[in-house]
Amino acid sequence: MLRVTKLTDYASVVLTVLASDPDAVLSASGLAERAGLEAPTVAKLLKPLAQAGLVDAFRGVNGGYRLARDAAEISLVDILEAMEGPLGMTECSVHAGACGIEQSCGARSNWRRINDVVAEALRGVSLADMLATPPAAVGKARAGRAIPATLAAG
Repeated sequence: MLRVTKLTDYASVVLTVLASDPDAVLSASGLAERAGLEAPTVAKLLKPLAQAGLVDAFRGVNGGYRLARDAAEISLVDILEAMEGPLGMTECSVHAGACGIEQSCGARSNWRRINDVVAEALRGVSLADMLATPPAAVGKARAGRAIPATLAAG
């Protein structure tokens, strides 16, 4: 099963808290409280998010964190890559030469195409989209909703 790590999931939660009040500068402990997470976990998340340019950090008595860009400009792939590195369904989807059978593998090109489709789907959902609560009827329909995707020849 393909999953993002708990830290990446928690990073999206922390970022939605920041996106819900974009002008506020929130401390790590304040973010933890609003997100319902432990303060040490939030502190651990904030460093890679700042390094990736997703949050700005401010020092001092009134210091804390806020989004570095508008929530509509931050995609889920940005969050995932900040926390986990480049998106790769398989090792060879990201790094050529990482597999001993790469030259004779018939599956590699298809995994790369699948990787591109997943990345594009994640690019298509912004942090602002994550804030929007779907209407009840739409929420029920989402469980069985298919994401249309076209595999590019390649």
